[in-house]
Amino acid sequence: MASDSPPGTAFPIAVERKTLAGERTQFDRMATPPSSRSAFRAFAEDYGLLVVAGTFLALAAVGAYLLLFGDSELARELIRDYGIYALFCIFILEGAMLMYFAPSEALVPFAIGTFATTSSGYDWGMIVVIFAVSVAGATVGQVALFLLAQRGGREWLLRKPWFRIDESRLDRFDGWFDRWGRAAVPVSNALLFTRGMVTVPAGVAEMDVRRFAALSAVGTFVFEAWLALAYHYAVEFGLLTFFNVPA
Repeated sequence: MASDSPPGTAFPIAVERKTLAGERTQFDRMATPPSSRSAFRAFAEDYGLLVVAGTFLALAAVGAYLLLFGDSELARELIRDYGIYALFCIFILEGAMLMYFAPSEALVPFAIGTFATTSSGYDWGMIVVIFAVSVAGATVGQVALFLLAQRGGREWLLRKPWFRIDESRLDRFDGWFDRWGRAAVPVSNALLFTRGMVTVPAGVAEMDVRRFAALSAVGTFVFEAWLALAYHYAVEFGLLTFFNVPA
């Protein structure tokens, strides 16, 4: 059977048809409505700073109220009355660096002493829950501060009255992050007087938020683990007044 195409033109025609098909496919993809993920990204780009700033204002208002009217005893009462729910919310404030009314290093030991210590020893299942809630809450708070720094910027944060880190201290931890990079996040989170200090430098440097959250959680876990060990030995040596927790 003879071909309809002139001699020597079959291959170019096939290429042309393939190209046109490819163009139609591309056109179809362009005509497809944007996915929900694209819509979410568009919303985040347009309104992300407002959402994060609004959330942070609410957290700051709660922190300011607790600073004025709360104390360590109030924190203990909240944890006793509302259990891990209160612990989670308090750790969000701690991660966002808005915990002004009680020492954060006493929270996990107090929770272990209240909910996970029995006459026969420790309730290890409850200890796991306490650790999970504490790490999750602190990570949520730090990620909120990270996103605010990423979108609002360093100078914007320094002008806010609820951001209680002065410029000289922030400069020092900028140096930490510049020198050590991502490793500074878990290391600083695992130490007593540097927790959260690298959050703003990491946000301003536009570190990947998922990577930041993971490293932040690792550092918080290490921090709470050595606090729990300190509590254990405080029980062993009768030093509970150091943590002000029940026997």
